[in-house]
Amino acid sequence: MPPHPTPDTADSPGCWHAWFDGAASPNPGKLGLGVVLQSPDGAQTELSARGDGTGCSNEAELQAVCLALTHAHAAGARHLILTGDSDFAVRHGAGLDHTAVPRLVALIGQVHDWASHFEHLEFRWVPRHRNQAADRLSRAALGLPHKPAPHPGKTRPAKRRRRA
Repeated sequence: MPPHPTPDTADSPGCWHAWFDGAASPNPGKLGLGVVLQSPDGAQTELSARGDGTGCSNEAELQAVCLALTHAHAAGARHLILTGDSDFAVRHGAGLDHTAVPRLVALIGQVHDWASHFEHLEFRWVPRHRNQAADRLSRAALGLPHKPAPHPGKTRPAKRRRRA
């Protein structure tokens, strides 16, 4: 199970931040991974990579979490806030939920193995429109164009019917 955050260190000056996203095209299909890693001094690194094999969107999200954790660890991060728009990845990464799907169980195990390398790790969920940089990178890994997420509360005008 991953380490739990403590209130005094979650947003401390030495805390790193990472935003992740995974995409499958089609779903299931090829996997694209996107990560934005930010050091405590604000320097950002963007990662866009193809995932291993093919799979569903949950597999892509979990592989993106692993990509974020491996790069954060390699960069020297000890305190990390990991943010994504996948409720599945956030809940399973934080150890709050379980699944019986073998492929996903194996990936969740990898996430927990990498999580053990950090003194403090916090998973956070955000709506898709607040994770657009990582989404853009995951789609780019698949050669797909950026698809901005709709912002809640901003609706498109209704189409008007023409009268015959």
